[in-house]
Amino acid sequence: MIEVRGLCKSFDGFRALDGLDLNAPKGAVYGLVGPNGAGKSTLIRHLAGIYRQDAGEIRIAGEEVFENPAVKSRIAYIPDEIFYDSQASIRDMMSFYRDMYPSFSVERFETLGEAFTLDPKKLMRKLSKGQQKQAAFWLAMSLQPELVILDEPVDGLDPVMRRQVWSILLQDVAEKGTTVLVSSHNLRELEDVCDHVGILHKGRMLLERSLSELQENIVKIQLAYAEDTPLPGDLAVLHQNNLGRVQQLILRGKADELTARLEATHPLFLDVVPLSLEEIFIYELGGVDHEVKDILF
Repeated sequence: MIEVRGLCKSFDGFRALDGLDLNAPKGAVYGLVGPNGAGKSTLIRHLAGIYRQDAGEIRIAGEEVFENPAVKSRIAYIPDEIFYDSQASIRDMMSFYRDMYPSFSVERFETLGEAFTLDPKKLMRKLSKGQQKQAAFWLAMSLQPELVILDEPVDGLDPVMRRQVWSILLQDVAEKGTTVLVSSHNLRELEDVCDHVGILHKGRMLLERSLSELQENIVKIQLAYAEDTPLPGDLAVLHQNNLGRVQQLILRGKADELTARLEATHPLFLDVVPLSLEEIFIYELGGVDHEVKDILF
């Protein structure tokens, strides 16, 4: 559904995107993560057709997106900051969307109104930030889009509404094959909804995999020995720390293969602990720029 090849973009000499590649299949929920300044929002604005790239290709369903109204009409984009006509009500915005997007469904708008506790006659500027985000979802999902692009989508929503929004999105994914690309710092939430993950770093894609593959290829192991015992020398160790006699290792590789190799060193005990997406993100980035530092006072 989304194909990005060699994407480059500079602003006043700063290379925001540097040969970035991305591939999100149709019907995927793709989580885009990375540290601040990695280029996530810049990439999203290219996917939405707001920015023109300096180099590279961006294709949505096989077509270039920039200055292509036919492609843009099939995309719903919800930015972190919502933009609207300050004098418009939700229903006024509905009329605007209906005139702009051929796929907009008034019937779906009325149906989805049951999920949002909003008065459609209320002015957008009089809504709270969370209510504005609700209105944005209400309008966007009434477009019946093929692709939904979300930048910090549920920021400002209460827990019940967050669950409601994800329920609507995932129902469209399941029933209509809608593709969702979401950028968020809430990695715990992404872990619950995403099936693909891309990690950006300094304008490039550090890695891009299905979530299941990502979780299968990095392992946390805790073990202890009766006496000092060297570890196998060719382990791909991403992180290591000791708590007394207990060693905690973050290793790249398959859990069963690593477990077999470490059991051959005869530890007193060995335990494999599942890694969260947040931990995978931290250890995959690695390096002094992203490690959690101990501060002494």
